[in-house]
Amino acid sequence: MTQPTFGARLRAAMDTHGPLCVGIDPHQQLVESWGLPYTLAGVERFALTCVEAFGGQVACVKPQSAFFEVFGSRGVALLERVQAGLREAGTLTILDVKRGDIGSTMTAYAEAFLGKDNPDAVDAITLSPYLGYGSLRPAIDLAQGTGRGVFVLGLTSNPEGAAVQHARVGGSAGGRSVAGEIVAGATADNAVARAAGELGSVGLVVGATIGSAVRDLGLDLPAMGGPLLAPGVGAQGGTADTLRQVFGAALPQVLPSSSREVLGAGPDVAALCEAARRTGEQLRQLVADADPSGA
Repeated sequence: MTQPTFGARLRAAMDTHGPLCVGIDPHQQLVESWGLPYTLAGVERFALTCVEAFGGQVACVKPQSAFFEVFGSRGVALLERVQAGLREAGTLTILDVKRGDIGSTMTAYAEAFLGKDNPDAVDAITLSPYLGYGSLRPAIDLAQGTGRGVFVLGLTSNPEGAAVQHARVGGSAGGRSVAGEIVAGATADNAVARAAGELGSVGLVVGATIGSAVRDLGLDLPAMGGPLLAPGVGAQGGTADTLRQVFGAALPQVLPSSSREVLGAGPDVAALCEAARRTGEQLRQLVADADPSGA
């Protein structure tokens, strides 16, 4: 029996729970806002509470690896427990690690997170393409061969990002932008899935608060065919209006990501569940109400 692709599994999860990815970001301010100490024990309580609240309740969860790695090997072990708990609950996990390298090093990163024989492998990871989209080939190929996915940084909302992502290849005003090169790579990798009418497994990270950048750069996100992970919904300023503005006709592919907005409902598990449910339903309605023309 053919294993479902990551894109197919993600589409099913979005249809079931609404298009919402909840981040698990146990940074000091959030942990302490729950009345917990910023120690490994406090982060453990925070993270496992999130697993209890979100497992089986949302389309996917995105742990931020750095906030676990800061506690060394014990933090990484906790991250593996978080991933295992979500896996047992049947919830997709996107590990936010933003890896990007070349050759054998990129291959090793891919095996570390996506390898078929790795018991701690996740459903998808984030990747940085700024050594060239082609440098990501080991991770993209391994993900597609094991039914997993990747999300490649495309257009990020940090103010420094535009200097690189909006730059024109070769310096020509008429040339394709760096972001356009990344979109083109993902479009090619999703061609088979798109032809089959499925959501591709090579997604892009496109910030929910980047304004008119997609239009300004002439990017065809609907044709890209993969999911669009959109951080910044809620506390960072992303709203239904900004999602419409940024994505237009690509809105059905969008997987908005919210961390602080949902996590602020903690530490009560029921309150976290309700915040995630409410946000997921609002986003589902946003997509249902969207004008297919993107107008």
